[in-house]
Amino acid sequence: MEPVAWDVLLAAGTVFFLGAVSPGPSLMVVLRNTMIGGRRQGVMCALGHGLGFGLYAGMAVFGLIVLLEEAPSVFTGLQLIGCALLGWYGWSMWNANHDALFNEDLGSSAQGFAEGFAIAFFNPKIALFLVAVLAQVLQPDMNLMSKAAVGLLGMTIDAVWYMLVALVLTGSTWLDQLKHRAALIHRLTALVLWGFALSVLTTV
Repeated sequence: MEPVAWDVLLAAGTVFFLGAVSPGPSLMVVLRNTMIGGRRQGVMCALGHGLGFGLYAGMAVFGLIVLLEEAPSVFTGLQLIGCALLGWYGWSMWNANHDALFNEDLGSSAQGFAEGFAIAFFNPKIALFLVAVLAQVLQPDMNLMSKAAVGLLGMTIDAVWYMLVALVLTGSTWLDQLKHRAALIHRLTALVLWGFALSVLTTV
């Protein structure tokens, strides 16, 4: 059995961690689901996001670079889908009924998981980030185990980080303060999502 490329895992893990802790739309979606549905929905959102990110990491390792080189129109289509999703999320958050926001009927574990997965998997910035960075650390002669390990590492770091965000917020005074400022948070989130989509559209 060929050894795992630990130097690649260390470099990739560092990149994954820095990417996860950087504030952005993903963090705001996890916060939103934690505010609406509490700990369980926030954790499920984190797991969904980790799965979406992990799939992207796996694709980047196993062939996303090839896709960019050989089928740029397919990748452009994925970018446009991501932009549309970010725009729709922004619109729904800007126009949310904040008076009824914390009605328990509005939240569910399935909703949290779905939103977490979607904001990760259909976020073209994540694909661009992974391709741009992993292309610098991956080795052409990496064995199958090392490639799989990179994808799993990305999934684990991403999911664990956002789970910690959801768990730490639940039951704390921070969550109560966030609830009181729900309208402001949602509209700031909408602006960030729209800005994200616009920045991608200008490069497509």
